[in-house]
Amino acid sequence: MRYLDPKNDLTFKKVFGQHPHLLKSFLNALLPINSPIESLEYLPAELVPEIPVFKNSIVDVRCVDKNGRHFIVEMQMLWTDSFKSCVLFNASKAFVKQIERGQQYKGLQPVYSLCIINENFEPDLPNYLHHYKIVHIQNTDKVIPGLEFVFIELPKFKAQKFTDKKLNVLWLRYLSEIKDNQEGISSDFSASEDITEATNLIKESSFTKAQLETYDRYWDGISTEKTFKADSYGAGLIEGKLEEKTAGIKKALQRNRLTIEEIAEDFGVSVKFVNDIKAQA
Repeated sequence: MRYLDPKNDLTFKKVFGQHPHLLKSFLNALLPINSPIESLEYLPAELVPEIPVFKNSIVDVRCVDKNGRHFIVEMQMLWTDSFKSCVLFNASKAFVKQIERGQQYKGLQPVYSLCIINENFEPDLPNYLHHYKIVHIQNTDKVIPGLEFVFIELPKFKAQKFTDKKLNVLWLRYLSEIKDNQEGISSDFSASEDITEATNLIKESSFTKAQLETYDRYWDGISTEKTFKADSYGAGLIEGKLEEKTAGIKKALQRNRLTIEEIAEDFGVSVKFVNDIKAQA
């Protein structure tokens, strides 16, 4: 029996975007919420703000519970500093869209954003889980409710080699341990009916040929983005200047006064980098 990687767009959305009871189990296990989620309703997925280079790496699932609390789940395969701004934008938008013009603010319900990252982005911090909310600087027990963010670095979690059978650990082991075309899984997953069901859903045999082709195209896109990222850095595009240079190249392409080679030389990047931006336009 072979399994597919649950972090892929196809598999992640099959498990968490089509089975609300599994998403409920996942969120209750990982989010620091005062009262457990009892039921969920999916919301239409929205297009996330474009992050230059990274268009294939974000998996997005949105839902609301019976109390009106909103939950956004994002699986991010490749890290960029712009992703934090993207997460803040999505959560803020979900918060604002709860009320129409003229309605009272007291009806607003909290928005929780859970972001699972397949890379380490806080190298100076040992913990794999990072919980953010709006707090008073001097008195951190004073909180403005409304927006909360949880970021999980999967590589750090995996490096600590958790082996217990708590549900939060099992869900993260499910995401971090099961690889593409893996044969057999840990017997620990049978400790939870939800995890067992989630593993059955990602058996290769449960997907059609067309779905498996979609699955492979997602990985191809991730590989391309990794290469694109490496090429960008190799050409001197550090994170802080990536957006600035990309915007400048787009404007140069729109003016149509220079050749691709001339634009690449002016901005100190490769011809491939300029062509890739042109293809995205």
